[in-house]
Amino acid sequence: MERILKSTLKNGCFDNVTPERSRIMSSIRGKRNKSTELALRMALVRAKIRGWVLHPNEIPGRPDFFFPKKRLAIFVDGCFWHGCHRCGHVPRTNRSFWALKIKRNQSRDLANNKKLRRTGTCVLRFWEHELRGNTDRCVAKIAKLR
Repeated sequence: MERILKSTLKNGCFDNVTPERSRIMSSIRGKRNKSTELALRMALVRAKIRGWVLHPNEIPGRPDFFFPKKRLAIFVDGCFWHGCHRCGHVPRTNRSFWALKIKRNQSRDLANNKKLRRTGTCVLRFWEHELRGNTDRCVAKIAKLR
C-alpha cells in the first residue's frame, strides 16, 4: 500500500500533515466490522443455521463466515471501506489517499472473489446497510445456498 501511495501522491507524501498526526494515524489498527458481523452472526444463530467458521486463515480473503461443507464464503463489507455506491463516500481530507485506499480495497475484493470461485467456492457479499435494513433477507439468501 505504501509503495502505491508514494507513487500516486504529489511528492510521494501528504501535504500539511504533522509528524504527530502521522504517528497517531499509523498506530490505528482495524478491528473488523464487529457490529455488522455480530448482527449477522446473531441472525444466523436465531435461524438455527450452523456449520460456519469465522475468519478462516486458509481461505483466500479470510471471509467473515465460511461454510466448509457447502464451500460458501460470506463477506460483510462496510459501506465506507469498500466504497458502497449507495452510502459510501470519500472524505474531503486527504481525498487522494482515501480514494486510492477504497479503490484498492475494491480491487482486492474482486481478486479474492475470483480466487474463491476458481476453487469452487460460492461467494456472497453483504453491504453494511443491507444488514441494518433487513437481516432476515440476508439470512434467507444464505439458507437458500447452504
